[in-house]
Amino acid sequence: MDSPVRRLSIDDLPACQRLAEDREWGKEDHKWRFLFSVGDVYGIDDGHGDLAATVVSTPYGKDVAAISMVLVVKRYERRGLGARIMRHAMDEAGTASLCLTATAMGRPLYERLGFRSVGSCTTYTGVVDGPFRHGASRPATSADMPAVHALDTEVFGAERFQVVEGLPSFCSAFHVVRDESGMAGFGGVWWNDGRALVGPVVARDAETALTLVDEIVPRGPVRLDIDHRHPELVEWVEKRGLTPFFSTTIMEYGEPIANDPARLFLPVAQALG
Repeated sequence: MDSPVRRLSIDDLPACQRLAEDREWGKEDHKWRFLFSVGDVYGIDDGHGDLAATVVSTPYGKDVAAISMVLVVKRYERRGLGARIMRHAMDEAGTASLCLTATAMGRPLYERLGFRSVGSCTTYTGVVDGPFRHGASRPATSADMPAVHALDTEVFGAERFQVVEGLPSFCSAFHVVRDESGMAGFGGVWWNDGRALVGPVVARDAETALTLVDEIVPRGPVRLDIDHRHPELVEWVEKRGLTPFFSTTIMEYGEPIANDPARLFLPVAQALG
């Protein structure tokens, strides 16, 4: 496989989805389109009109880039394509730090490339009969967005302008909680292949975070990607009958990211940190 790594465009979306389905990840049309709008998508052609490998690098200024969608088609695995396309994304990022969420299969590769583990995450899925309360939060307006940006930057440790600016349209519901002290938290939920993903949820404390989750979670199949540092969310899902689906490792490369996991309750998606 000597095809060069190339920058992909939205025209390559069907090929990306075929590769994802080959790895049993699903088409995830809504997520892929958002990643194309905010990130740099790279691929290696297989020489037969399809893709052999992909990776997405989503830059947050010069500070951090989130790496995701590292996929190699099954028939070409164990030929070094994953390492090659990862090194390309790392070289092109130009940021002081990189972050990603690793599956058990991908973790050995990332460790060889110098990534270190900084946390763990378990994905819970099930069916709920939400929302569970009303009134403490409200839909975000354009007037809320400067404060949302400021809180997200403070908590995440990098300026994620494009991602945050896109959240109101990307999410089916995007709410804020404000009080006399200002922005207390924000949360969103979006649909991916027929399942609602709850996130992001960024809040000053667990009570505010749980309020947001209670008010934005829809009725039906849901998914929450819960950092192990948030037992209050584990308790929330267990009370509602959701069960663990799989676990992943949160990893970083380069300079430590000056974030605040205590206030980052749920990610937008594992692909975006």
